[in-house]
Amino acid sequence: MREKVSGARRWVVKIGSALLTGDGRGLDRAAMAVWVEQLAALRASGAELVLVSSGAVAAGMSRLGWTERPTTTHDMQAAAAIGQMGLVQAWESSFQQHGLSTAQVLLTHDDLSDRKRYLNARSTLRALLDLNVIPVINENDTVVTDEIRFGDNDTLGALVTNLVEADLLVILTDKDGLYTADPRHNPQAELISDAMADDPKLDAMAGGSAGALGRGGMQTKLRAARLAARSGAATVIVGGRIERVVARLHQGEALGTLLLPERGMLAARKQWLAGHLQTRGRLLLDEGAVKALTTGKHSLLPVGVSAIEGGFRRGEMVVCVAPDGREVARGLVNYGAQDAARILGKSTESIARILGYIDDPELIHKDNLVLI
Repeated sequence: MREKVSGARRWVVKIGSALLTGDGRGLDRAAMAVWVEQLAALRASGAELVLVSSGAVAAGMSRLGWTERPTTTHDMQAAAAIGQMGLVQAWESSFQQHGLSTAQVLLTHDDLSDRKRYLNARSTLRALLDLNVIPVINENDTVVTDEIRFGDNDTLGALVTNLVEADLLVILTDKDGLYTADPRHNPQAELISDAMADDPKLDAMAGGSAGALGRGGMQTKLRAARLAARSGAATVIVGGRIERVVARLHQGEALGTLLLPERGMLAARKQWLAGHLQTRGRLLLDEGAVKALTTGKHSLLPVGVSAIEGGFRRGEMVVCVAPDGREVARGLVNYGAQDAARILGKSTESIARILGYIDDPELIHKDNLVLI
């Protein structure tokens, strides 16, 4: 299974705040230099590399002398603005020691939710890779709001993996990987070497919260692995302080936890749909509609919808929910909530009579629908 790692041609590497700041003591430039040396060697071997770097807020906190993560938006954004300057300078100077150039890329969820901006971001990142430049990506914390926040850089790393169609996401963290239980409280806990990302048994094993510096615990890393799996990418969750960790992963050594996708890469548009995290409503489906969606390439018709929730508009993302509450799909809806409520449970032939018009015969077209 580790051939999925050693053979990967395009890597996304995410490094967490606790690692980058020495658990809050300011940017750990010595540790950064060690990772950069390995990343430069990875790049020299012919692999392409995108770096997702946390640490802006934590670095700003250190510069400001704060010991606790800000709770107000403006304080957090101020810390991010201050810390981002030093963070990017540190990465740039370290990579320059190996003759490599870097480029700062700051993203918000809106950049990946809008199809045009998504394609533009993808083209820019591909151009940087073609130019042998290392993109250093972070969330644009200085302008982002809670409504459009990725939530954590693990999620951002997964969406970037999707965006650039990477083969592998590596999440470097202050834990050695995913364990069967919390090793801090259970000495019998065992490291999981490999598993399928969608295995439901992993959820109970990924309990626990983030540290004081970061937003993402092991649950967010598992969620990120599942997002990356939708585009056919594998994920390794591994301790960033393990000696020569990146180099040893590249050599095929079984470090950390490898989470594998169950299916191949989605088509480009489906990848974009899968990356949508902000949904505007829910469609409650009957069993017949669930079966039609999950067993074949079918569109969602109004007749298979029993209820709707939310105030969505035409073209917005909604979640499709089975009678037992499972989320089975998501897609771009062809009718706003008010009109959708009038035609749910009705045949396609009756749409024009009920609404006085018909834009599309289906509630969600199969090309705008992705299974979860």
